[in-house]
Amino acid sequence: MPELFEELGGTVSDGFPAIHSPVYHTEVGTAYLRGPGVVMLAKPQTNVANLKDFLEGFDPSLGFPAYLDDPTMLPGSSQLCKTAGQVCYASFGPRRTTNENAAAYFERLTSAGHGSVLEHASFSFLLYGISRSVTHELVRHRHLNFSQVSQRYVSGSVLRFVERPEYQSDPELHEIFEQRADRAAAEYEAMAQRLLERQERGEALLDAEYKTDARKKVQQTARSLLPNETEAPMVCTGNVRALRHVIEMRADEHAESEIRNLAVKLFLCLVTADPILFGDYRLQSLPDGTYKVTTKYRKA
Repeated sequence: MPELFEELGGTVSDGFPAIHSPVYHTEVGTAYLRGPGVVMLAKPQTNVANLKDFLEGFDPSLGFPAYLDDPTMLPGSSQLCKTAGQVCYASFGPRRTTNENAAAYFERLTSAGHGSVLEHASFSFLLYGISRSVTHELVRHRHLNFSQVSQRYVSGSVLRFVERPEYQSDPELHEIFEQRADRAAAEYEAMAQRLLERQERGEALLDAEYKTDARKKVQQTARSLLPNETEAPMVCTGNVRALRHVIEMRADEHAESEIRNLAVKLFLCLVTADPILFGDYRLQSLPDGTYKVTTKYRKA
């Protein structure tokens, strides 16, 4: 897995992994991307030292304060979920599962389907180089949170497109895609210009008291011309349990190819940030050169 992360251009900055996606341009300058970019923006920071007064409030013979002296450091997400699980059983004494054995601890939970403690740790990502087709599928995961680009409030200057994997290896399909992207960008710009001209003439169609509202009316009308191949970047946040479900559903070999590429990159960033919570997954290559991700412990 680390090899594929590096092969895809993955980097880690201050513990935050990212897999960026380059931008390409047609001959006339229309921007497009050929794969998803995944950038981890936030992850748990856990401080078990704050449990000191709580642990010292029990019978000293239980030895609960020793919980704070565990020499093995865990990723904040693993530590948070492990502590949450051990609160359930007041498992802080000498017979507790130590951090050294955290992987086995979580394997017991996931193998039994007890994934509720995984909901405490959340990660946030910037996802870009993804099309409207993909985002329409992704937002069906209602346990995730989304903040997506608004085509009503952004101008054509940030307009980019996404080329499907199937087009990239076929010269004819690739050329048709580039032509289509050029055409969509040109038609959008032409329609926006016509609408602006009517606005300047004061026609009721786009009448607006404030300039911001006027721009919104122009863009919300012109966007009807944009295809599903239009890029739709978003910030996405989800807890570990919800993200595991996304990986299991969308990194499956039967998933649609574009969203599978996204799910695999999402997984690679997650397992890089926390190899314990996602350590039960296995990355496997497919005959077409792409990948799938599997686990024995689905729907934990």
